[in-house]
Amino acid sequence: MSEHEQEIRHMIDPSVPELTPLETMRHSAAHVMADAIKRLWPDARLAFGPHTEDGFYYDIEMGHRLVPEDFEKIEAKMAEIVAGKHPFVREEIDRAEAIALFEGMGERFKVEAIAAIPEGAALTLYRSGDFVDLCRGPHVADTGQVKAFKVMSIAGAYWRGDEKGPMLQRVYGTAFPSRKELKVHLEMIEEAKRRDHRKLGRELGLFAFDPIAPASPFFTGKGAAVYNLLQAYVRKLYVRYGYEEIITPQIFDMELFHTSGHYEHYKDNMFACTIDEREFGVKPMNCPGHCVLFRQNRRSYRELPVRFADFGRLHRYERAGVTHGLTRVRTFCQDDAHIFCTPEQVGQEISGVTRMILECYRTFGFEELEIEVSTRPESFLGELETWNRAEDALKAALDREGLTYVINEGDGAFYGPKIDFKVRDALRRSWQLGTIQLDFQLPQRFGLEFVDHGDGRTRPVMIHRAMLGSLERFFGVYLEHIAGRFPLWLAPVQVGILPIADRHHGWAEAVASALRGRGIRAEVDLRSEKLGHKIREATLQRVPVMLVLGDKEVEGQGVAARTLDGKTGPLEALADFVDRLAAEAAIPA
Repeated sequence: MSEHEQEIRHMIDPSVPELTPLETMRHSAAHVMADAIKRLWPDARLAFGPHTEDGFYYDIEMGHRLVPEDFEKIEAKMAEIVAGKHPFVREEIDRAEAIALFEGMGERFKVEAIAAIPEGAALTLYRSGDFVDLCRGPHVADTGQVKAFKVMSIAGAYWRGDEKGPMLQRVYGTAFPSRKELKVHLEMIEEAKRRDHRKLGRELGLFAFDPIAPASPFFTGKGAAVYNLLQAYVRKLYVRYGYEEIITPQIFDMELFHTSGHYEHYKDNMFACTIDEREFGVKPMNCPGHCVLFRQNRRSYRELPVRFADFGRLHRYERAGVTHGLTRVRTFCQDDAHIFCTPEQVGQEISGVTRMILECYRTFGFEELEIEVSTRPESFLGELETWNRAEDALKAALDREGLTYVINEGDGAFYGPKIDFKVRDALRRSWQLGTIQLDFQLPQRFGLEFVDHGDGRTRPVMIHRAMLGSLERFFGVYLEHIAGRFPLWLAPVQVGILPIADRHHGWAEAVASALRGRGIRAEVDLRSEKLGHKIREATLQRVPVMLVLGDKEVEGQGVAARTLDGKTGPLEALADFVDRLAAEAAIPA
């Protein structure tokens, strides 16, 4: 459903939740901003202007190309409208009258929106001063209650999300009940810019992009070290939680995706090629290949559950307009797994997966968690009784773990209900990472079965499971969460060795050799730069431990560890330091 379709649904569907007071004020602020733009540029034509999680936007078509220098003018005109304290007046209107009204105003997008609203649905307008808009509301009492606001940015947006439609200017803004709250929000935005993973990736030398491979990252040695350590951590969990890591092909005959149903529903997002007059597809997900592997052998109920894990590379065609750094790419891998179990085992498997996911998030410092259970959609496959049993199993597993969750009615996949795990980062932004999905469709499509207790043939239940999700996306999210300060075990360079003068180089190399011999990632800075410059560069690179080596360290054949916050510990014997650091730097789990 496009954003514009969502806005139309909001206008006509009484089941859509009412806005909170803050959302109501921001929606009103969107009207005030649209009014201001219309006053400044009368040829502007309005599309939609909903609230968002942290503000609002309005899509507008106009001859003038807005630039950041226009923001101050818009804000000044908004301030005039706010000062006027114009009441927001709700008015029900007949369909024909509404069309005539907006046609007379030249508001063609409003006319098209009305045409998309089913016959018989109630239509309402909101007026504030001379401004009128097609809107369900609600709004604050008058424009004077739009307190602290700011125009933030501009982007492009197609009308109704259709690339063949007109390109509109999307003007973003935000509003808060007080200037103090607005200031805090703007400071958080500046901090988010400093933490932007694309910026940090360049500064820390972790990854790069090149037009030769659009939306496909190149990981440097440092970035690859972090990437591989993420996989190593997950692999340790796999051993404890009983997963079997497998490797499946990268390219399949397209017949596989006809069988799975992805060809009909996902072909536009796949990379395809023709070889020997056969159509092949680069895999966009692992599940069909796992089904093929499961059915290679005759399975007994005694073997279940079977837990396949796969770090295989996936490729999906993402439109250029939606790709974004590491968080939306065309090539990636997931900490992906599929569990094949009996219907009776579903509950225990969901509990096990949930515990593993929670342990994983605690390791990475994500303490604030939101969990959603998405239930049966209107269009679904399978029996109602099976769905009810599956939904009950998901809820019961979360209840057993003492976890709080919300029900996301009707938002399950057509093949089964699911649990989504969302974390909040250091800036309190929400990111969906993990998911647990029950699937009754793929076992049916691939003819999967096992021999049950009575020597009959029974379909297994398939559970799709991810914790970090896409490793590329998690890399970006986590990099911003920690502002580039990796914990010791995950840091691409764990120890920076900084000799003061040439005569200290020999000891520096000996220290590096001792550390590397224990698997610790150490770098020696042998440049003839001043010590202060070396420390500053290592600090900017977020190296967790620095060893400054001078005459005292050489004479004592020891080291004194300096941390990123500038604190230096006592001199200690090299062997003792290496033992201590090796224990601290071990991969968790």
